[in-house]
Amino acid sequence: MATVVAKVGSSSVTSELGVIDRVAIEALCAEVVALRAAGHRVLIVTSGAISAGVFALGLTVRPTDMPTLQALSAAGQSRLMQAYNEVLDGHGVVGAQVLLVPHDFVNRRQYLHARQTLLRLFELGCVPIVNENDAVADDEIRFGDNDRIAALVSHLIAADVLVLLTDTSGLYTADPRRDASAELVEEMRVDDPVLAQVGGSGSNRGSGGMASKLDAARIASWSGVRAVIARASRPNVLADAVADREGVGTTFRPHDRRLPARKLWIAFASGVAGSVVVDDGARRALVERGTSLLPAGVTAVRGSFDDGDTVEVIGPDEVVFARGMVALSAASLRGVAGKRTADLPPDVPHEVVHRDDLVLVPR
Repeated sequence: MATVVAKVGSSSVTSELGVIDRVAIEALCAEVVALRAAGHRVLIVTSGAISAGVFALGLTVRPTDMPTLQALSAAGQSRLMQAYNEVLDGHGVVGAQVLLVPHDFVNRRQYLHARQTLLRLFELGCVPIVNENDAVADDEIRFGDNDRIAALVSHLIAADVLVLLTDTSGLYTADPRRDASAELVEEMRVDDPVLAQVGGSGSNRGSGGMASKLDAARIASWSGVRAVIARASRPNVLADAVADREGVGTTFRPHDRRLPARKLWIAFASGVAGSVVVDDGARRALVERGTSLLPAGVTAVRGSFDDGDTVEVIGPDEVVFARGMVALSAASLRGVAGKRTADLPPDVPHEVVHRDDLVLVPR
């Protein structure tokens, strides 16, 4: 038995006008039901709520301001779930909506609660249907796309395979829309430098694109989960991905090193608010001994950030080698940078970034 996370994007379940594509949802759910009949557990991560809201409210152009997008999500989410529920009901299967926010992965208690809920839904025979809680998410701390949610959920439930369904067949050697000689890359390492060259969203309906899918593949791989990027409309795509058949799409094997959920969030999913430059001694301590970052090793502070924000940690050679969640603001850090612990004011944290909140940038 395998635990499978299937993520489907807005462009695969809604039309350009935001009309929910019932045929596409029926095809996806039929594959999910078939996997369940074969003994697998399947969770769906679905986009499309905002697009569906655009159509429901009769708008001709997708807005860009956050309050309107959140309102559209609220209007579209119920309609999207209605479609899934109606289709799954026809198969005698219960769909269960789960809306998540980043806090559910960063906070240990929320993380455990979310996992407990999802696993219990499996035990009850449900198909969990996950989306970001866009209607209430803060723009500064939201995921931004469901690819990362799908990867983090894969870690959360210890999935065996993550299938990222999209409108292309996977990762190509070049953009197949512009280069007829482009070939599908059937297997790739998540630390391949070529991945940094991949661009953004392929449609105006979603917030992801190939770049976010590759980020998701990295998260999954560093979680010990096999990830597959494949075309949503491909017949038997989920079954073929679970069976690891050739030609299904682009496959990313699990990495030999694993990161815990909190560090996955810091390394791959959180937004960077600024940077901290450290001396060579601090870099060696972080890399070789796994210590916390202390004010004494900081030589420069760049940007404006608050305590709890994620920053990049840069060595004296200007190379980013780590990310971490800082314990004090940029303004406070500038006032104590370079000072020894004994010389710090009593109200200033002794650690700029605690070792539990710091992750070396995977190479």
